[in-house]
Amino acid sequence: MVTDEQVESFRRDGFLIIEEGLVSVAAVELLRERFAALFDGDYATGIAPDEVNWKKDRDRDDVTRQLCNGWRSDDLIAAQVLSETTGRIAARLGGYRGTRMLQDNCLWKPPGTKSLGMHQDGSYAGYLSPPEMITCWVALDETFAQGGTIEYVRGSHLWPKAPPDRGSFHAPENWLAPLDGATPEGVDPERVPVVVKPGGCAFHHSLTFHGSGANESEVERRALVSHLVPVETRFHPENTDLIYSRYRRRNDLSMDESFFPVLWDEDGARSAWLGELPSLP
Repeated sequence: MVTDEQVESFRRDGFLIIEEGLVSVAAVELLRERFAALFDGDYATGIAPDEVNWKKDRDRDDVTRQLCNGWRSDDLIAAQVLSETTGRIAARLGGYRGTRMLQDNCLWKPPGTKSLGMHQDGSYAGYLSPPEMITCWVALDETFAQGGTIEYVRGSHLWPKAPPDRGSFHAPENWLAPLDGATPEGVDPERVPVVVKPGGCAFHHSLTFHGSGANESEVERRALVSHLVPVETRFHPENTDLIYSRYRRRNDLSMDESFFPVLWDEDGARSAWLGELPSLP
């Protein structure tokens, strides 16, 4: 678990980097294998991810490959992104009494792939109440500053929330452009690249600006991301999301644990079906 000093660092900077050890080396190897299968369209559960933003022979090779909610398609991916440890740490950092899964991301940046634009996750959470989350980003490869790793802007979680800009996320001309209108007057943004070993990770606040530059290295950059919301989160009664509001039941704003499972709760609760998932080494 994280220390008081790490919690203080997170709340000051808007992120916490853990250089290694969240995921074992053996588990990383298994997850890499399942990653390749997912991006080949091999869905072990027979269910496709909610978003498939890259397909072989359909999309350009120089853009970041992304799937959203790969956990619905593969139980080994689910075992990692829905882990109790991740849920406990996110709750501690966010000051939540518990956490539940909102969505995951499977991100793959081969050498030569372009950037992902700077953004705040919270800008896209208006369909939730409260519209916030803690995100865990887990590296499946060793990361380098020139390898297209995720970068945070220190302290930017204390800035105002920027409006969503969906058009400048994938391979923008200038991935840092969103900072131009968002940076408070007199502030010089400090970008911090996440440099970790395979199995290392970073947690960030929903208002922390982050993105990644082009992968200028000769190595892969694969990552698994868990976006975790407070356990009491509900759907907003009026605002909707084009994709994820499909899981909102009629006349019911609660979040169904079949689709938004509880990873950890201070009372010991955890969605019962998570016990059916395989264990990672």
